[in-house]
Amino acid sequence: MTQEELDALMNGDIDMDELSESEETQEESVADSQEAVENESAGAEPENIIEEKIKSAELPLPATDENKMVHQLDDVTKESEEKASEIFDIIEGISNDLMEKEESLGTIIEVLSSNIELFEKLVTKFPDVATFQTQLAENQRALDEANASLESLQNSGDAIMNVMDIMQYQDIHRQKIERVINVMRALSKYMSTLFEGKIDDEERVSSATHIHGDTHNDVASNEDIEALLAQFGNA
Repeated sequence: MTQEELDALMNGDIDMDELSESEETQEESVADSQEAVENESAGAEPENIIEEKIKSAELPLPATDENKMVHQLDDVTKESEEKASEIFDIIEGISNDLMEKEESLGTIIEVLSSNIELFEKLVTKFPDVATFQTQLAENQRALDEANASLESLQNSGDAIMNVMDIMQYQDIHRQKIERVINVMRALSKYMSTLFEGKIDDEERVSSATHIHGDTHNDVASNEDIEALLAQFGNA
């Protein structure tokens, strides 16, 4: 209660009910203000959490075999070349089988054609013998099926040749990847040359791990720095 409110109460200008309502209103306003401040503070993340998130997002992946870019590309070219060679061997085997079947069908077609010529002569000479006509029709039907099978085998052989032609692009893709690897290696060597110094690392003065004015104590040890340099050197 302020001095003004106390004087007004003594003079009878206000009563106790009005004074109680005024105090309750002020208390609610103060409580609302405090709650708003607490909510705002709760919504904001602590600085250490923000720093951890930034660090985790900015830290590079470790320089292992699974993360080295050139190493991975070398594996891709090697594996793709091996798998392409296996595919070519399988396709070649299928193509050879088809050629053998074509030769066998060619022999069968010759025999059926010879039979048809024979039965045509027999039917002409003995038109009343139904067996000759039946055998002529059956041989003709077998010859038609053999010719259809031969055409199917030839189409399959042509399709396999097209597959082998398409597979040639795999070698072109390998050459493109190798060109990318060569460019990356050239850039790596250039960057290494760019950062070279006149003084050997062993002769350099050791760097301070903590300098006055640093806002954190997350300092790297000499072992950490040497390990990092070793990773760059092996990349």
